[in-house]
Amino acid sequence: MPNPQSPSFSRRFLWRARYWLAAGVLLLAVFAWWHFRQDASPAAKPLITKVEKGNIENTVAAAGSLAPGRSVDVGAQVSGQLESLAVDVGEVVSEGQLLASIDASVQMQRVEASRASLQAQEALLSGRKAALELAEANVKRQKNMLVDRATSQQEVDTAINALMNAQSSMAQLQAQIAQSRAGLASDEAELGYSKIVAPMAGTVVSINVKEGQTLNAAQSAPLVMTIADLTNMTVETDVSEADVGKLKPGMAVYFTTLGNGHRRWYGKLRQILPTPEVTNNVVLYTALFDVENKDGTLLSGMTAQVFFVTSSARDVLTVPMAALSHIRPLDDPSSSEPAAEPAAETPQKPAGYGGNGGYKSRRAMASGAKRQAEVTVIDNKGNKQERTVVIGVSSRVQAEVVSGLQAGEQVVSGIVDPMSGAAGARDGRPMGMRGFR
Repeated sequence: MPNPQSPSFSRRFLWRARYWLAAGVLLLAVFAWWHFRQDASPAAKPLITKVEKGNIENTVAAAGSLAPGRSVDVGAQVSGQLESLAVDVGEVVSEGQLLASIDASVQMQRVEASRASLQAQEALLSGRKAALELAEANVKRQKNMLVDRATSQQEVDTAINALMNAQSSMAQLQAQIAQSRAGLASDEAELGYSKIVAPMAGTVVSINVKEGQTLNAAQSAPLVMTIADLTNMTVETDVSEADVGKLKPGMAVYFTTLGNGHRRWYGKLRQILPTPEVTNNVVLYTALFDVENKDGTLLSGMTAQVFFVTSSARDVLTVPMAALSHIRPLDDPSSSEPAAEPAAETPQKPAGYGGNGGYKSRRAMASGAKRQAEVTVIDNKGNKQERTVVIGVSSRVQAEVVSGLQAGEQVVSGIVDPMSGAAGARDGRPMGMRGFR
């Protein structure tokens, strides 16, 4: 055990005492610096925003793809070798224009055979007519002779039977001629099918065969090419089941493409297909709308970023949502509910619950229903005044001012941190400025 009276022990004790004394002085200095710095910090300043005109829009975003508004698969109706292709992919064709030709030697021989058979039957027709006329005259003559008792009844009956046979033979030949004419027309139509023509005007988007290839149309019509009308495009959009209830046929919609993001194409929602597509437990409904493509900028298969406009307001007075507090229905000034948050959503109470659930606020925002709110107005002298305003369409960032404010007036929309210079909502709240005094 060290001796307290020894010189070495006294030196160690002295050094420790100096160390702890220096540490205490340093801590006191740091505390004093922090205290005086807080006292010298400037007071928080309100963030002032001017009431200006602008546009507000609420949308449902979805991804889609472009497809021709109308297209047709052109097939071959006869079998044979493809002799020639008269068009190329990308070529614009008119209705009735020749597209391709199939070797028609077999069809031509069938037409010649059918025509010759018809001519032979028509040649027999004149002989059958003469036989029928003779039988009719013989019956008439036998009946006259029977009146004068110059012939027997048996001869009359024989003449009548010959007439009936001649009439039957004549009818049979006429039916055979009609059948042969129908067969000839069918063979001629099949010969015409060897020339493939465009069933509609449009653009050749694909060719599935090559010249010299043998086409077999016995089982099914082989696909030769596809023609599409690219002047009108249909956008097929995949909409989640959470958003499909917000869509209605006839609502405005626009989209951009990956290669032309600065340009918007506009249309109206035409149809929502009732049967969804389910992939990995994700339910998606297909929404369709049409757009014009007169300049040919849009191509089949392009990816589209689609926005369905649920509500909008153009060239209206706007204020930040952070400047509003005590948002409530227009016909219920006694109730109050917080405005919707401008950033990420937080769990809300479902409809039917009381309190401050935000479901009705979001529905009113989307529909543009008029509501009341409170704002803090800064006049020309810098004085603050609480004012009740009526708002309409609102997004998570801005709200339309229907009445209560004029363009150019200034409102408090937050506070400015004097230390960092960053602007933020007062009291840590995203909106509701009545707490600032």
